[in-house]
Amino acid sequence: MSRSILCFSAEHVLKAMVIIIALSLLPASNLPADTRGKLTGVLTDKNKNPIPGANVILIGTSMGTAADPEGYYVVMNVPPESYDVRISAVGFASIVVKGIRISSGQTTTLDETLSEEVLQAKEVVITAERPLVDTRQTSAVSILDNEQISVLPVQNLQDIVNLQAGVVDGHFRGGRLGEVQYQVDGVSVNNPLTNESAVQLDRSVLQEVQVISGTFDAEYGQAMSGVVNAVLRSGRNDAVEWSAETYFGTYRSFGKNDRFPRLKRASLLANQSYQVSLSGPAGIPKTTFLLSARRFTSEGYLYGERRFKPTDTSDFNNKMLYATGDGKTIPLKTNDEWSGQAKLSNTSFENIQISYQAIFNLTNNKPYKFDFRFNPDGTTMQRFLSIVHGVDITQMLTDKVFYTLNLRQNKVDYRDYKYEDLYDPRYLLAGQPKGDVNYEYGAIMQGVDVGRYIEKTNVYIAKASLTAQATNIHLLKAGIELQLSDITYGSPGVIRPTVVNGRTVLRPYINDTDPTYPGTKTYKPISFAAFAQDRVEWKDVMVRGGVRLEYFDANTTVPSNLQNPADTIAGAPRSVLKKTKKKIVVAPRLGVSYPVIANGSVYFSYGHFYQMPAINKFFSNSNYKVLATLAGGNENYDPYGNPDLKPEFTTQYEFGMKAALTEFLGIDASLFYKDIRNLLGVQFIETYNTAKYARLTNIDFGSVGGFTLALDYRSMGAISATIDYTYQTALGNSSNPAETATRAAAGKDANPRENAFEWDQRHTINGSLTVQQPKDYSLTAIVKYGTGQPYTPAIGSGFGADLENNSARKSNGVLVDVRGEKQFEFVGIAMSAFCRVYNLFDASFFNGFVFSTTGSPDYSLTTASDYTKLNDPERFYAPRRIEIGISVKGITLAP
Repeated sequence: MSRSILCFSAEHVLKAMVIIIALSLLPASNLPADTRGKLTGVLTDKNKNPIPGANVILIGTSMGTAADPEGYYVVMNVPPESYDVRISAVGFASIVVKGIRISSGQTTTLDETLSEEVLQAKEVVITAERPLVDTRQTSAVSILDNEQISVLPVQNLQDIVNLQAGVVDGHFRGGRLGEVQYQVDGVSVNNPLTNESAVQLDRSVLQEVQVISGTFDAEYGQAMSGVVNAVLRSGRNDAVEWSAETYFGTYRSFGKNDRFPRLKRASLLANQSYQVSLSGPAGIPKTTFLLSARRFTSEGYLYGERRFKPTDTSDFNNKMLYATGDGKTIPLKTNDEWSGQAKLSNTSFENIQISYQAIFNLTNNKPYKFDFRFNPDGTTMQRFLSIVHGVDITQMLTDKVFYTLNLRQNKVDYRDYKYEDLYDPRYLLAGQPKGDVNYEYGAIMQGVDVGRYIEKTNVYIAKASLTAQATNIHLLKAGIELQLSDITYGSPGVIRPTVVNGRTVLRPYINDTDPTYPGTKTYKPISFAAFAQDRVEWKDVMVRGGVRLEYFDANTTVPSNLQNPADTIAGAPRSVLKKTKKKIVVAPRLGVSYPVIANGSVYFSYGHFYQMPAINKFFSNSNYKVLATLAGGNENYDPYGNPDLKPEFTTQYEFGMKAALTEFLGIDASLFYKDIRNLLGVQFIETYNTAKYARLTNIDFGSVGGFTLALDYRSMGAISATIDYTYQTALGNSSNPAETATRAAAGKDANPRENAFEWDQRHTINGSLTVQQPKDYSLTAIVKYGTGQPYTPAIGSGFGADLENNSARKSNGVLVDVRGEKQFEFVGIAMSAFCRVYNLFDASFFNGFVFSTTGSPDYSLTTASDYTKLNDPERFYAPRRIEIGISVKGITLAP
């Protein structure tokens, strides 16, 4: 199929949707829910004869099945967790296999041989070992359960993601930011306005995290580089569990405090966290609950001084400064966060589970603004509220067929302003920010930031899928997903300078019809997807194939004639508003894993991956009426939004090998290549009167290639270790959509050429070492090494000083994080004390800011023009962070 977008009439779109929905509801076209796993195997006697009718029970649950005449069994729809499995049959000794790990979307195989029963033989107990590698995987997938997460020096989901092979600061295998699909319990939590996750998840609520950095199945969409699926904890029917954790910490940079002014005055309690959780039976038959809450505050590591107040009135003309501040040390970047989770699950109806879940985040942040370091009360405050909640229904239609239905609402409310009320008199009392270039290099000494911006995103998601074990080797799945968005964003009125009686004063202004000050606008895009896939599991061979259809409607209008965008050029062909085109794409996916040795396999995968750009790229600065004032021959390089954007497109190829080399050592090696097309970029449009303006469109391109080598060492003793190495090249014509316009505005060559992307980190090494004695102590160290990312060097300042784009490299960097924990009991309560140190060796640079004339963050050859940045400590990597805490937990078995 061509890569071009297929644009159909509304009638064709409707017909296609109806056909896909009908197909997806057929029992012969389905596969396991993305948050559930499958247990399967073959049961035989010592002569390798099948044992029909043998019972397989997951102890402590109602899940189980019986083997068929060939000894084959399958237990579907199993939540990810470790289980003890009892296998029994008449005339044979029973077996209990402890610690069988089930992972979401994966198949766990448990083949067992039963011995004939002699008299009243005792039950045979076997402890399962987690496989070093999953030889049935067809791409690069990393799965971490809550036990593995608990010993790592991480606090939230993003920390965990950044530890995975091929991930560099949120970039998955060389892709741009915003190309990853974040899901919670199998349903998207991405904010379509930014294509970023709408929730922040603390590690305490995570049951399992699955990070897919290679190709992925057809059930995943709206992503080109990877998928992160977080499965959250649930309550137990048989026990009440509770836990609490608190820690305190600060930043310390011994011997380097000159880089972070006033850091040595920082409180030892600069960072504080309090977390509690409670789960168990809800007091209603067959109903469980889980409640979790966390409070986190941080002063950061960047400090200023309150020398001035926003209402000070210095006389800059006569060099008379009036400072009424109290001189206190004030944090310039703060974070105050509340977060929580609530979950209620019910299984009162036979073979049906109904659950309701809600996640919320509320943060109030002070953004860092170096210019306000002596007037810290003049900055805006950022408030972010996100609520993700909804109902999930799962029903087993037979022991081999089930469906899931998810109904969710993802809501985001973001505000960035100093005062909520546009007419708040304090705006006029303080006035605009003012400073003197001769005082502390232009520091702001009075006034407040008058910027005002809001975002409100309300997304409704309906997702349904049907899964069937059609035969012993075919696991089928099909599903549909509808997403309706209501998005409002922009400036809720502005405070603008106005001339009154010859004097310039501030005045509130709001006028939705003025294209220069457009205010907030509301948009309601629609997206729909359908998929079908088959997982073929024949002995140790795995084939995963599927196809995904995606539909998008921006549901708005664009000018019909871009050469007369505002319809104001006399005598030129008219331009009227027309509906945006509806976009439909079809994406095939294929993966194969084939065994080549007893504990090893090779795999290959291929797929097409489409993703719509973030909605703010569609509609920001998209009022073309502003161009009515663009005179002939003039140029406007501020890129205009494009409501008629097409999906960005990536073709991925991956080839690899997974093997257990010894009982203790596993290896995973993979080669990958990505061909990236239709990336968001800028085109320059010439109007009928020879003026030019820039407009976002699908014009940029790129490619990524490389390989990853990962080793997993797991000793039978206390020591385990992992190490992975990634080599990759990430090349393209621009690192961000506006780069071409920026170069053109600076008078530089804007023609497309292939350069390294800004995040092109050629060599990356992640290593971890854990020394652990269960229920006693653990010590984990994580080492991250990265070679320098590119930057554009310069030989001076001014026009023409910079050299070839991204042609020089920053210095290499190393980071080390450690965590130690000691477990003990106090008055019968399980407790642990822990300590975490991030950036143990206090590295001051790790692929951050550098001066273009030196490639260093420490000095510049053009100090006169760079003096402000030379005094800004944010250019350095965050200093050493030390945290000390204690946790308690308990469990009471239900009567």
